[in-house]
Amino acid sequence: MLRHSIRLANLKNIAGSRYTVAGSVSILHVVQKSYYSTTTTDFEIGTQETIVNCQRFPRDDWTNVSPTVLSKINRKLHLQPQNPISIIRQLIESSFQDFTTFNNHSPIVSTKQNFDDLYIPPDHPSRTKSDNYYFNKDVVLRAHTSAHQIQGLVSGHRKFLVSGDVYRRDEIDASHYPVFHQIEGVFYTDNNLSTLRHELERLQQRKETANIELVDDTIIRPENPYQSCHTTEAVDLIAAHLKHSINAMIRQVFADEPNLKVRWIDAYFPFTSPSWEVEIEYKGEWLEVLGCGVVNQKIMNQAGLQDKIGWAFGMGLERLAMVLFGIPDIRLFWSEDERFINQFTPGKINKFVPFSKYPPCIKDISFWIPKGEWHENDFCELIRGVAGDIVETVEMVRLQNKNL
Repeated sequence: MLRHSIRLANLKNIAGSRYTVAGSVSILHVVQKSYYSTTTTDFEIGTQETIVNCQRFPRDDWTNVSPTVLSKINRKLHLQPQNPISIIRQLIESSFQDFTTFNNHSPIVSTKQNFDDLYIPPDHPSRTKSDNYYFNKDVVLRAHTSAHQIQGLVSGHRKFLVSGDVYRRDEIDASHYPVFHQIEGVFYTDNNLSTLRHELERLQQRKETANIELVDDTIIRPENPYQSCHTTEAVDLIAAHLKHSINAMIRQVFADEPNLKVRWIDAYFPFTSPSWEVEIEYKGEWLEVLGCGVVNQKIMNQAGLQDKIGWAFGMGLERLAMVLFGIPDIRLFWSEDERFINQFTPGKINKFVPFSKYPPCIKDISFWIPKGEWHENDFCELIRGVAGDIVETVEMVRLQNKNL
């Protein structure tokens, strides 16, 4: 067996609220029926099924959704005008003015939508229970807005944006949370060189600001290849259209940030090829902003778009908001404290002003774990279920082998 040491840092009593042992009811749902009704989401976790907003989902060996995340489903921070998440979303949308927007898709999706439709391999680590929230083996809380890519493609709109809350089991600290927000963009057009050149020329007519230093020395190579069904000329044109669109958006979003440095690097995603990530330099460190690429043609074909070629990008809104608004802790976005909410105005970016601080209260916990699979995300989820957001950080201090 292994002896595991965990440190819980900054256990706080938040003004206007209190935490009691009664919160442990969130653990008991595994053995008895429990009812939950919050101001945002009604859900029931029973021994045979989970009910959320009147939808019923049978439980099975894959079930691991928790009250903590279910209580967030109807909050929709990306649609609350004063929330920084929504302000960033609107700013990004303004850079794609002729794109159709989809902001109200349900976060409850099939595993087919979340994984299979995007050609994520069956043994890919992103499918594990330690990374996702499953209602059962067939239904999951979406892990990315890409789960709605097929829906957008079959909608008849050739350029669209999808935004919403996404869910992944994660560690506990100031930059990670099991619920966060993404925005997805997709553009496609006829797969012929004349149309592709016309689309690129029209895009290049836009006036560019000179507020960023751009580094892009990426070259399409076998490790990040053309798709065999595409000509190199077509991919070069659609990739140029993608990069011009993304660079223009970054210039607009970071218009007030002087001397901004942006770089493109090669990446891998199952649903695009070639693929890239975009990073910005912030306070001396390179931060990933988004991933993008030429859409896997198999996805286009699923939507009946065999003669089209397109690009897609996906980006997290929290990281951008934390940088632009100077928000130090990702959990603040969920605050309903007026001292937080009233600091922000729709359409405007201003720096966050801290309104309270508490001294840290550090607790060390040691325990034995059995042989077999162990994942920190599962333990963090247990802590969230009991203590909510008053535990700011969970840090593994030591994992020690012991022969018993």
